[in-house]
Amino acid sequence: MQVRGVRGAITIKEDTEIAVLQETDRLLREMIKANKIDPEQVASVFISVTDDITNAFPARAMRAIDGWSYVPVMCMKEMAVPHALQKCIRVMMHINTTKRQREIEHIYLEEAVTLRPDLVQHRNNQD
Repeated sequence: MQVRGVRGAITIKEDTEIAVLQETDRLLREMIKANKIDPEQVASVFISVTDDITNAFPARAMRAIDGWSYVPVMCMKEMAVPHALQKCIRVMMHINTTKRQREIEHIYLEEAVTLRPDLVQHRNNQD
């Protein structure tokens, strides 16, 4: 068993509490489903947001998922790089697994597909 990172990202249309929580929930559930993740496998979760997201902590969405309240999670700000994708929530989930790197399904939704089109294309080819 090894620790592997599972990446995910999603953009929101507007910075509201509801949008942050709903879209983070959507992203997390897709990551969990695609990789068949049990909360007991998770060592930690880092969630970053761009500077234009200020109305909610996205970690609240994870805490609302049944069985995930004890998983360590930390929210932080993403680097402010000129011309970077805006209104973006990124997740890095560290899981204990026997899967190989290539078997991990990284999830990119909405405009965040532009962050790693190579991984999105790989996933679409597997479906």
